[in-house]
Amino acid sequence: MEKLNIIIDQLLGYGLSFGKSLLTAFVIYFVGIYIIKFANKMIKKALNKKKNIDPAVSSFVTSLVDVALKILLIIAVISALGIETTSFAALLASAGVAVGMALSGNLQNFAGGLMVLIFKPYRVGDYVEFGGIQGSVKEIKIFQTVLTTVDNKTIFVPNSAISSGTLTNYSTQPDRRVDWTFSVAYGTEYSVVKAKIEEIMLADVRIKKDPALFIALGALADSSVNITVRAWVSAADYWDVFFDMNKAVYEEFNKAGIEFPFPQLQVHTSK
Repeated sequence: MEKLNIIIDQLLGYGLSFGKSLLTAFVIYFVGIYIIKFANKMIKKALNKKKNIDPAVSSFVTSLVDVALKILLIIAVISALGIETTSFAALLASAGVAVGMALSGNLQNFAGGLMVLIFKPYRVGDYVEFGGIQGSVKEIKIFQTVLTTVDNKTIFVPNSAISSGTLTNYSTQPDRRVDWTFSVAYGTEYSVVKAKIEEIMLADVRIKKDPALFIALGALADSSVNITVRAWVSAADYWDVFFDMNKAVYEEFNKAGIEFPFPQLQVHTSK
């Protein structure tokens, strides 16, 4: 009976000690989360006040500080629970191969993020494409780049994929070339079509005079004569000019009696 009482007392002692440690760990965790949020907010606010700081650097630094503070918080919580950090480190070291494999992707993403900041292939606000994905760069974080697509979807792309792949940045050059192919029916006089297209295109002030507008007979297709048209515009006007010219050509061709082609098939029968 006496031994049982001793065991119960020991268990109660351990329980109270662990309860205190657990309560301390919870307090440290919740206070730490609040401090991290507050610190991130203040850092972001301070960086935003600096007008000469690239938004990409600002988002990357904020992300880096957030990760570092969370790692410190995890270590503090583990210490509060009574687990020696040296033992914890030894446990991680013993599983070094597995941990290394698990973190290799994140390390590559971190290195990719640094490469983006150093060489600046794109900046926050640029419209880019890689791996078949297109969108505007919203944030450059420590491990990933956040894109917003034209239909308002958010895409998270690993930085390692961006830094090691082929990237197209549509925002680096002030001007872009717009290409069209307008098809007309066989028998339509080419000079009439060319003159009408020139009239439509040159009436739009958004189309630049230099480089000059290019119009040529592109192909004699199965059911149509295809006219190739190329014009230079400001990058910001690209899609507006593209769609506006499609509409204008359709309306003006109908007014001028220029016939659009339909697929045709000749069938020869033998008697």
